[in-house]
Amino acid sequence: MDPRDLLSGSFHAALAAADPLKIVPAHLPAPPRGRTLVVGAGKAAASMALAVERHWGAASPLEGIVITRYGHGLPLQRIRVVEAGHPVPDEKGESAAREILSLARGLGEDDLLLVLVSGGGSSLLALPVDGVAMADLKAVTRGLLASGAPIQDMNTVRKHLSLIQGGRLAAATRARVLALVISDVTGDDPTHVASGPTVADPTTYRDALEILERFAVVAPRSIAAHLARGAAGEVAETPKPGDAAFARVDNRVIATAHASLVAAADFVKRHGVTPAVLGDSVTGEAAEVARVYAALAREIREHSQPFAPPVALISGGETTVTLRGKGRGGRCTEFLLSLAIALEGRGDAWALACDTDGIDGSEDNAGAVLTPDALQRAAALGLAPKKMLARNDGYGFFAALGDLVVTGPTRTNVNDYRIILVR
Repeated sequence: MDPRDLLSGSFHAALAAADPLKIVPAHLPAPPRGRTLVVGAGKAAASMALAVERHWGAASPLEGIVITRYGHGLPLQRIRVVEAGHPVPDEKGESAAREILSLARGLGEDDLLLVLVSGGGSSLLALPVDGVAMADLKAVTRGLLASGAPIQDMNTVRKHLSLIQGGRLAAATRARVLALVISDVTGDDPTHVASGPTVADPTTYRDALEILERFAVVAPRSIAAHLARGAAGEVAETPKPGDAAFARVDNRVIATAHASLVAAADFVKRHGVTPAVLGDSVTGEAAEVARVYAALAREIREHSQPFAPPVALISGGETTVTLRGKGRGGRCTEFLLSLAIALEGRGDAWALACDTDGIDGSEDNAGAVLTPDALQRAAALGLAPKKMLARNDGYGFFAALGDLVVTGPTRTNVNDYRIILVR
């Protein structure tokens, strides 16, 4: 099989393993005696809701509202879809989140709150605490995004600025709660997916303040004051493990990065290449991770250690990019550009890195493909790879080569997918 086709095919196998239309139906419960309210937030929210509609009995009551990213909606019949801002929250998400909280509060003990949770929900389900304006929440979100803070740390801050996240949605209702979670975080702990609206929160206001200080994020005055009051015990904490509210809550992770990596590994194995799954929890700066992978690829090519070629190095997780320049590009293209530079154009190595949601950073591509002759072609075009990496312009580099991967919205999200083919 052509290397480019092999890489692309493996990525689509990974996406198929996380397709909500395939995985949600098996986890749907029997209808309750009372009402069923479906709510949710994330990049997979619309497709998860569609799966519910398709498999919920026409005679059984069903209503709801889910929030997804602009351009990720679908036409539904019984569940309303609202499109809102991501990765920076906006007023449309705030309004929809307020409605979700109000509807959940109106449910009784015989009712079911079915919560559809997926990556991206932290910004989409944005309902700031009293005294914090949406403009201030936007500002601190932008600061965290630019700082290179891991998603878990970002969400610790956001939970303590929210009326609905950090377990507060579950605590607000008397209904039985079933949350179906498509995980986009390393470790697959549901408390970190969409900032855990139905999950007990082990973090504190003090943790949130420490994170802002550690990553040198200057918070607006209203946010700094709220967190300080919380740390002083003047504002109620998020619901903690052991809280009685969670006795009627079932948080169920139904799709993970690991399952997608296994599906991709099966695909390449069927096409005669040995897969090596290096883990679904790779974190750190994208450019630095790429340099480690380049060293491993060279060791394989030159010494057949620790794997004999041909081999496909497959990994997932969520790297970060600390913004230094004004280039266009997310963590996947940053990873690939750094990998290209580290490999120095030597050896027969191909690679693909894509975000499974179809969006690398805030651009229109899922990621890109790296070919063995990428640096040679770049030189012919007069590109300066190292300078482009310094200004975080992986998008510009691969756009010039015609090697971007554009999928459009995939309506799922199990984090980044990377494969390096060493032949």
